Amino acid sequence: MDSVTQSFQHRMSVKLWPPIQSTRLMLVERMTKNFITPSFISRKYGLLNKEEAEEAAKKIEEMAFAAANQHHEKEPDGDGSSAVQIYAKESSRLMLEVLKGGPKTQEDEEVKTVDEGSAAVANLFDISGGRREFISGEEAEELLKPLKVPGNSYTRICFSNRSFGLDAAHVAESILLSIKGQLTGVDLSDCVAGRPESEALEVMGIFSLALEGCNLRYLNLSNNALGEKGVRAFGRLLKTQNILEELYLINDGISEEAARAVCELIPSTEKLKVLHFHNNMTGDEGAAAIAEMLKKSHLLEDFRCSSTRVGLEGGVALAEALGSCSHLRKLDLRDNMFGVEAGIALSKSLFAFAGLTEVYLSYLNLEDEGAGALANALKESAPSLEILDMAGNDITAKGASSLAACIMAKQFLTNLNLAENELKDEGAILIAKAIEDGHDQLNEVDLSTNAIRRAGARLLAQAVVHKPGFKSLNINGNYISDEGIDEVKDIFKSLPDVLGKLDENDPEGEDLDEDAREEDGDVEDEDELESKLKGLEIKLE
Repeated sequence: MDSVTQSFQHRMSVKLWPPIQSTRLMLVERMTKNFITPSFISRKYGLLNKEEAEEAAKKIEEMAFAAANQHHEKEPDGDGSSAVQIYAKESSRLMLEVLKGGPKTQEDEEVKTVDEGSAAVANLFDISGGRREFISGEEAEELLKPLKVPGNSYTRICFSNRSFGLDAAHVAESILLSIKGQLTGVDLSDCVAGRPESEALEVMGIFSLALEGCNLRYLNLSNNALGEKGVRAFGRLLKTQNILEELYLINDGISEEAARAVCELIPSTEKLKVLHFHNNMTGDEGAAAIAEMLKKSHLLEDFRCSSTRVGLEGGVALAEALGSCSHLRKLDLRDNMFGVEAGIALSKSLFAFAGLTEVYLSYLNLEDEGAGALANALKESAPSLEILDMAGNDITAKGASSLAACIMAKQFLTNLNLAENELKDEGAILIAKAIEDGHDQLNEVDLSTNAIRRAGARLLAQAVVHKPGFKSLNINGNYISDEGIDEVKDIFKSLPDVLGKLDENDPEGEDLDEDAREEDGDVEDEDELESKLKGLEIKLE
C-alpha cells in the first residue's frame, strides 16, 4: 500500500484540489491492478477477480474523494495538499480493508449495500443514461426538474445523449441561468444530434448565452459536428472561460477555421490540464492554431490530437509547441501523417516530459529514423512510462535496436504495441530480449503483422509467459510455421487464454527479401537462422 500512496502523492504533488478526471481514473486503474496482481497479502486472503477489483476500486476512489473533498471544503488550504494527503491515505486504508476481506463469497454477492460513495456523485446531474433520443419541451421540463429545486448542490451537469430542439433548449435556458453561478463542469456533448443545422446552431447559441460567465473547470462540447459555425455559436460561453482545466472537442468537425476560432475565443489556457481534439479534420493549418494554444498551456497533462489529418508541417508545429508542456503525462497523436521529420522534431520535446506515463504514436509514418529518434529520447526521459504504442510505422529490424534499448529501460511498462510494422524475426527477438528480464508489470504485448516466423514467435512467448498477471500476447497475422504454432501453444498450454488468436497467421507467407536471396542461392534453413538471431545484442549506447 505504501507504494500506491507514494505514487499517487507524487502524481498529485503539483496539483490543486480537486484532481482532474483523468487522474481519478488513473488511481482506479492502479488500484484495480493491485487487486488482481498476486502478492503476499493475496496469498493469505485470496485474489479478487477483475469484476470485483474494478467495482471495489471505483467505490474506494469515490469514498476517498468524498472524504478529502469534505475536508477541503471545511479547511481549505492554498494548494489543496492536505486534501491530497487524505485522498491518498483513505485510498490506501480502504484498499487494505478490501484485500484483507478477500474475494466475495456467494453470500456476499447477495448483500446489497446502499449509499456507499454517494457523497462523491451527489453534485453531478446527469441525463445521459438510456438510449439516444430527441426530447421535447415537456420532456425537458420533467427531466430537468431536480435542477429547479432551491438550494440544490449540483455543480456539474451532463446533457449528453439527448438531442435538444428549440423548445427543450428554452426550457433549459431559464434553469441554467438560475444555477450557472454554482457550476464548475458542463457536458453538452452530442446534444443536437439529428437536428437541422440552423436549429442546432440556435440551440448552441441559447446554451452559450445561458452559461456565459460560468467559471468552469470542465467543458465537453464533443460529437456536435460544430465546425467553425458551431464553435462561434458557443462563442459567448468560450470567451468567458479563464480557468478551464479540461476541454474536449472530439469528433466536432474542427477544421482549420474552427481551430483558429477556438484559439481566438478562449481567453486563457494557463490552467488547462486536459485537451482532446480526436477525430477532426484539423489539417496542418489547424494544427498550427492548436500549437499556439499549447504554447500557453504550461500545466497540460493529457493531450490528444489523434486522427486529425495533420501532416508534416502541422506535426512539426505541434511537436515544437509541446516542448512548453513539461507536466505532460499522456500524449496521443495517433493516426496522422507526420512523417520522419515531425517524428524527429517531437523527439526533441520528449526530453521535457519527465512524468510521461502513456504515449500513443501509432500510424504516423515515422519509419526507422523517426521511430529511432523517439525511442532514444524516451529512453532518456519518462522513467515511469507504462504504455508505449508505435504500431504501423514501417519500423524494420534496422530500427528495432534503439526501440529495444528504450523498452529495456522502461521497467514499469504495462502495455507494448508494435503491431503492423516490419520487424521480422531479427527485430522480434531484440524486443523479446528487451522484455524477458524484469518488466513484472507488463500485461499486454502486440507484435501482430510483423512478418515474424518461428524463432521470433517462440522467443516472444518465452519472454512473457511467466510474468505475473500477464494477460495477452498477440502475434497473429505473421508467418509462423505450423511447427512454430504448436511450440507457442505448448508454451502457453497452462494459460491458453493469454495467447491471442492465430487464425490470420500465414505459414506460407512471402518475404520479398528472402525471395531475392533465394534467387541468389543464399537461403538459410530456419534452425540456422534462429541460431544466429539468438546472438543478437541490444545496444544501450
